[in-house]
Amino acid sequence: MKKILAITLSILMLFTITACGNGGSGSTNVGSADISADNTVTPPPDSDGAELSGTIVVWCWDPTYNIFAMDEAAKIYREINPNFDIEVVDMPMDEIQTTLITTAASGTLNNLPDIFLLPDYAFQKNVIQFPEMFFDITDSGIPFHEFASSAVANSVVDGRNYGVSFGAGTTIFAVRTDYLTEAGFTVDDFTDITWGQFIELGKVVLEKTGRPMISTSSGGDFISFMLQSAGASLFHADGTPNIANNSTLHDAINTYLELINTGVLLQVNNWDEYTTSFISGAVTGTISGCWIIGSMQTAQDQSGNWAVTNMPRLDIPGGTNYSNFGGSSWAISSNSENAALAIDFLKHTFAGSVEFYENILESSGALPTWLPAGTSNIYMEPQPFFGGQAIFTDIVGYTEHIPAIITGEFWSEVSVAVTNAVVNILGGADITVALQEAEDTVIFQMGR
Repeated sequence: MKKILAITLSILMLFTITACGNGGSGSTNVGSADISADNTVTPPPDSDGAELSGTIVVWCWDPTYNIFAMDEAAKIYREINPNFDIEVVDMPMDEIQTTLITTAASGTLNNLPDIFLLPDYAFQKNVIQFPEMFFDITDSGIPFHEFASSAVANSVVDGRNYGVSFGAGTTIFAVRTDYLTEAGFTVDDFTDITWGQFIELGKVVLEKTGRPMISTSSGGDFISFMLQSAGASLFHADGTPNIANNSTLHDAINTYLELINTGVLLQVNNWDEYTTSFISGAVTGTISGCWIIGSMQTAQDQSGNWAVTNMPRLDIPGGTNYSNFGGSSWAISSNSENAALAIDFLKHTFAGSVEFYENILESSGALPTWLPAGTSNIYMEPQPFFGGQAIFTDIVGYTEHIPAIITGEFWSEVSVAVTNAVVNILGGADITVALQEAEDTVIFQMGR
């Protein structure tokens, strides 16, 4: 009954990817790796993929980012294993979610690919609700310790690894240096500071230039990365929601209100208005995931007038200047007949090749959560658009310091509830009452 309810809720909300198991037993030998009944993989000793062959099928979205990266990874891996082939299916994220949900309802995994991409916010939920869907790759030889711990945490359940992280959503403060100069400041004035200091500096910038510091189209998203910067989650360790009495959440919301009330933060209605606000120069800069760089670089007439630094921190114990907004991870389906090959492929590319990350950087702007890639000379190259700053090395450095948090089984439901609470608070609702209502809503949705 619980699983049926979970599928029904997922269909209604389209926040997650789910599937049921295939009920197999015993061990299956795939290539020269042993795959046991509990969906774990022991790789062949000293294997470079030479003993493995076959075609792996991958589901992911975005031709210029994820699909491009998969195709480039295949080129790298074929140099190691010429007996390998790949079929990448372009499927929008929502379509992947819908397909996997209906697969779960049908009770069969036969239609699933070997590898599929999940947004990080949905990963734990799927593993918890439908563990039969995933291979446990903890002991696969993939070097999880070489990834940013915050990124790895998104695909860990009960201490076991179920995904390989790809695509950093490291939060940055990107700012127009010409506007800062006009106000009498430099980027250094905005580096390693608190939100209180940011607001005071922002008021000066607003007064001297007429421009707010930043903008946002979603208060919930903004507060989310503020929370992670302090290592705070919207869940307790036992999976129950941590909303009503979450002191860090209270601090983040009060900071958000102050940003709005002082005029330092401009609220806009939608994503298009948000990107237009910093491209047009209506605001001084933006705080978002590092993938936002692609949007700002469309304004080539602004080349040389941008810089990147870390975000402000909450002035509380545990507060840092580092957070994450976005990101995804690769999962391996438990029905894969080429699981050992899929693991070897990921191990030698997304989790093992500096060359791979060098190849995809210029065209896609994809930044790694696999930290060794940041040692590449290409990442250290000055970027003309950002005034000669080696932003890619800087951002990879930020990634290493992002606190890991619990995303939990009901992350989507909690996010929606908190976003609605923020809207109500902005409309005049009492913060304590609004957050208690949000927690009660989530508890009801969880059936607890």
